[in-house]
Amino acid sequence: MLKVNGLAKSFGRQVLFEDVSFTIAPGEKAGLVGRNGHGKSTLFKIILGELEQDEGVVSTPKYYRVGHLSQRLHFTCDTVIREAASGLPKNEDGIDETYKAEAILMGLGIGEELFDSSPLSLSGGYQVRLNLAKALASEPDLLLLDEPTNYLDILSVRWLKRFLKEWKGSLMIITHDRDFMDSVTTHTMGIHRGAVRKVSGPTEKFYAQILLEEEIHEQTRQNDERKRKEVEKFINRFRASATKASAVQSRIKALERRGTLEKLDAIKDLDFAFNESPFQGKYLLEAKDISFGYGGDAPLLIKDLSLAMAKGDRIGIIGKNGKGKTTLLNIIAGELAALGGTVAKNQNTRMAYFGQTNIDRLNASKTIEQEMMDAHPDYSRAAARRICGAMMFEGDSALKKVEVLSGGERARVLLGKLLLSPANLLLLDEPTNHLDMESIDSLIEAVDVFEGAVLIVTHSELVLNALATRLIIFDNGEVSLFEGTYQDFLEKIGWESESAELARTAVGRKDRGVNRKELRKLRAALASEKTRTLGPIEKRIAGIEGSIVSMEKAAEESSQALLAASTRADSQAIAGLSKSFHETRQTIDDLFDELESLTSELELKSKDFEAKLRAFEED
Repeated sequence: MLKVNGLAKSFGRQVLFEDVSFTIAPGEKAGLVGRNGHGKSTLFKIILGELEQDEGVVSTPKYYRVGHLSQRLHFTCDTVIREAASGLPKNEDGIDETYKAEAILMGLGIGEELFDSSPLSLSGGYQVRLNLAKALASEPDLLLLDEPTNYLDILSVRWLKRFLKEWKGSLMIITHDRDFMDSVTTHTMGIHRGAVRKVSGPTEKFYAQILLEEEIHEQTRQNDERKRKEVEKFINRFRASATKASAVQSRIKALERRGTLEKLDAIKDLDFAFNESPFQGKYLLEAKDISFGYGGDAPLLIKDLSLAMAKGDRIGIIGKNGKGKTTLLNIIAGELAALGGTVAKNQNTRMAYFGQTNIDRLNASKTIEQEMMDAHPDYSRAAARRICGAMMFEGDSALKKVEVLSGGERARVLLGKLLLSPANLLLLDEPTNHLDMESIDSLIEAVDVFEGAVLIVTHSELVLNALATRLIIFDNGEVSLFEGTYQDFLEKIGWESESAELARTAVGRKDRGVNRKELRKLRAALASEKTRTLGPIEKRIAGIEGSIVSMEKAAEESSQALLAASTRADSQAIAGLSKSFHETRQTIDDLFDELESLTSELELKSKDFEAKLRAFEED
């Protein structure tokens, strides 16, 4: 068990957290949330002994092993497979368990053809995957993962999600992907206003509790302030009265004892909307028979792809890294010429492009404000400053130079430049990279209400499920257009590599005559059974969540009425309302308990179906 007691850490005047205490019990999986820059990675470094705390103690039992995803790319072996296998725990029986490292590498998208390559020959993204493979292979008592989905494609993310669900040890994970975190964790920990708290359940429960506590704090503060003003008014009125001297002194002492509740500082969220350009017409863009490749003997990345985009379209581009997703966006944007086919834009189409390489095009020597103004010189400085504020660069923060900004801050600068562009067609390439959970939520909301069309490359299943109504799929060396949501795709078709894994398992069970068509039929039947089984549970969960929202509204009304009754000093009303408020809060707690139980049941049954789908058991 990991025990943390009285931990504190500051950098100069910035206090990240203080008096932090928590434990991570065997088998617990905790998701660590908090705004960028609030100390999540710092807490990990303190636990790992890479950074010294100002106060407090971090303790573990003897022989307790803590593993982590190292951000330092340092390799000691000559091949990829040996480097990954070097993370395996020592086997006293002398049994070669290299197969475990092989399975992890392949799950993370590092194929057998790279096993004998030098780790130094891998791209930066694949080197990070290799470090992740070593961490997973080490089987520690506690595994710390800081943004493990960075540099992973959607298939590797799906594999990692399944791996961590089945992980038997303890886990602490930092990730901006709320859906990923909630699917693998049992608890949520958050760094909020310099404190750390831990709750059982998903991120939604954590944030609901934070919101409720802050609302109660503010209501109590306002009530205390009213009472303080009434007492001060009494003191000032009767300070000179000899007959009231005792009462005045009594109230002065009461005020001194009472203290004051400070008003909580507002926490800034991204708050923006895209600058929509009007469009009249049927299609914003039509692409016909697009083909592209890099020549030589290499196969075409894109072959004979056609699509048309109209207002309201939300098309997700998905697939493994390096298969052509960003290339397709560059062709649509006109930054790359197709080898064949045509891309025709309506004369009224106004395009805005957020690309990963565009972040590198920011001028490091310029300020944020200058970057905004350079994007569109016709805009006034005041307009540019408003966009800076919307991107959380308020006041003098807009005068920071790009060179001192973090990756997340640079992404927000690029988003801000996008907002200055009147557009009815958005091209977004991994826009959630470097953004925290709250910023991702804001981005999803802004895209959702955008009336134009959106073409988005993302490995986030959260984003796909929230936005995509059609898909362009890069899979098995082919690219195709799918008419339906991401969930429709998973249930009706699924990923080719995952189907191949299922096929190998099924063939290994004495059924070597199984073909792909039969496998997909069986998968469809299991998916249908999954829907019938899990549907009622999901419906009940949705009902409970609705009830919680209603009950919290009722609790809020009771709280307001209680404050009003307190102001009137109506003791009878206070008693009744207090009882009502506490009964409502108890009901909410009971509903949260039921929600937690149902969520666990849903997770277990979902995991069971996933195992069946993987193995195609026909018992």
